[in-house]
Amino acid sequence: THLLSLADARAGKIPLRWTEYTPVKPAMLGTKIFDDYPLGELVSYIDWTPFFMAWELPGRYPEILTYKHLGDQAKKLFEDANTLLDRIVKDGLLHARAVFGIFRANTVGDDIELFSDDSRKTVMATLRHLRQQKEKLPGKSSACLSDFVAPKESGVADYMGAFAVTAGFGLDEFAAECQKRHDDYTSIMAKALADRLAEALAERMHERVRKEFWGYADKERMGKDALLKEEYAGIRPAPGYPACPDHTEKGTLWRLLDVEKSIGLRLTESFAMTPTAAVSGWYFAHPESYYFGVGKIGRDQVEDYARRKGMTVAEVERWLAPNLHYEPKTQGLVTGDVRYRTSGTSQNSAVQL
Repeated sequence: THLLSLADARAGKIPLRWTEYTPVKPAMLGTKIFDDYPLGELVSYIDWTPFFMAWELPGRYPEILTYKHLGDQAKKLFEDANTLLDRIVKDGLLHARAVFGIFRANTVGDDIELFSDDSRKTVMATLRHLRQQKEKLPGKSSACLSDFVAPKESGVADYMGAFAVTAGFGLDEFAAECQKRHDDYTSIMAKALADRLAEALAERMHERVRKEFWGYADKERMGKDALLKEEYAGIRPAPGYPACPDHTEKGTLWRLLDVEKSIGLRLTESFAMTPTAAVSGWYFAHPESYYFGVGKIGRDQVEDYARRKGMTVAEVERWLAPNLHYEPKTQGLVTGDVRYRTSGTSQNSAVQL
């Protein structure tokens, strides 16, 4: 695969016409916490297809229930899941919590700056993003998530959001009870359902943000199938996934929303979320925003990103190992590498929260 230089990739950014776009001013700015979201409201938002995949039954729901060879097994599993789900909702065996925020935002290069007030002078957080470098066919852009937020120099007052949700509180206690009864099946089922409920909460929160708290899609009327196919305006990419593969950006998200204090959801040193039945990410509202994979990146972008993040090149190479288009000179964490520093607040530690 041939890579473009970072400069050429940036020259090929997504060409959105900011002079013709007026962002919707959010109905609410700042953060909002839901301490115990009603589980019953989430059931209809569950996407069951990944549930069957977790049990190694490949196929789309609801068609999988009628498959010739897997149908009976899928039906039994689905019945058991719904029996336990009814009990989880009725007895409050799991607790769902959410926090989200909507902020004033503009981009500077490949980064997004979030501002504390309408003067847009005080930066409360800077989100670092990566750009596609793979050579594209003529007319195709080299995408970066920052392309979906208005550049600072455009003078357009834009916005973006962040969220973290979990449905995993209570799961460890319930799983422990199952273990005491040697009931591994119910324990595994509960974990699978907690994951589905967390994803359902992410879906429901995003819907409420679009229609109610931000309101950029307040006329949206969409059935469940359209929701699951993501036919709505805007995207919610998650740090660690293809469009923003750097897990360490969760640290910025956690500071921004004060996630651990707000809902008790923690990050481990490797930036895994705990409880594990959790989803976090960013809200982009631009109607032309879409999901993509950053793919392979070159040493020039790694060095530039390390400088912007205030990390060593070796640290960035470790976190972005699957995306490197070259063999790093060193493996793992190495001392003595050049440490880039950013002006202002230091973010030198990859695991600083």
